[in-house]
Amino acid sequence: MRTPRLRAAIALACLPVALGASAAPEIVAQGTDPFQAFVGQLRVQALAQGITEGTVNAVLPTLYFSQRVVDLDRAQPGGPPNSPIPKFAPYAAQHVDAARIGRGRAKYRALLPLLQRVETDTGVPEAIMVAIWGHETNYGAYTGDFDLANSLATLAYEGRRRSLFTTEFIATLKLMDSGFSRQKLKGSWAGATGYPQFLPSTYLRYGRDGDGDGRADIWSSEADALASIANYFEASGWRRDQPWGVKAMCPMSWTARALKRGFLHHAVPASLGVTANGRRLRNGGRWVSRRQKARGSARPIWPPCWSRTGRGPLPISSPGTTA
Repeated sequence: MRTPRLRAAIALACLPVALGASAAPEIVAQGTDPFQAFVGQLRVQALAQGITEGTVNAVLPTLYFSQRVVDLDRAQPGGPPNSPIPKFAPYAAQHVDAARIGRGRAKYRALLPLLQRVETDTGVPEAIMVAIWGHETNYGAYTGDFDLANSLATLAYEGRRRSLFTTEFIATLKLMDSGFSRQKLKGSWAGATGYPQFLPSTYLRYGRDGDGDGRADIWSSEADALASIANYFEASGWRRDQPWGVKAMCPMSWTARALKRGFLHHAVPASLGVTANGRRLRNGGRWVSRRQKARGSARPIWPPCWSRTGRGPLPISSPGTTA
């Protein structure tokens, strides 16, 4: 595989995501009334959704509130809606390094027959599968060591995204019911798990057996992890033979307002001078609004590539990905 292709694929994988953090020892107060009352609510929901009593009784009495998980959640990068958008280039340069590319090339060579087969089945390029795997866990070198059940119960109790984390907590119990041990179900503080760092509900929807043993084990099987990554992209609308994105160059005279106005009005006339891959972009291209697609009234529009500065280069996504 050519290095530029791997660099481009890893650039996609470098779009900001929350990765696992180390579960440092902490002193916790077990049995606090509000948290345990909430655990009681989780019990009712879990049983109502078909979780076995054995799993519920084995897990729920051991749960405790983790302040560290909450602190990590509140310390995520980002800011108010109108805060400056971080530049992509420094982030990509930090993560698309020689060591990561070198390991990726080695993994690619070792797993080439598998990658070719999965690409044939799904249309998702080999380089994309490897790049996502490499960025999420450095090709499986570190997948996180937080107990999923406890972290997700804590985040559900904390309440800012209660519905999301309650769903993921119950999905974790479903994984246990299906035969995965609690010891295996470790991951990031936010519940991402396995080589591709799937949330538990994502695994339930997109986990795929890649090695033919009848079980999709994204925690131990490289083949299963790569097949699951490709299955996720295919199910999310990946289009064969289209790139995940291109680098667009905006004229130095442009302002963010001008570029945003073009996006909102679904038109960027060729006379405005925006180029991608050396070619001038014209209105009437093939990019389509996801919202319009959902309404069934899709029509070509300008992709949302504008920045605070209004100056390129800027990475912009294509219909090849729903990211």
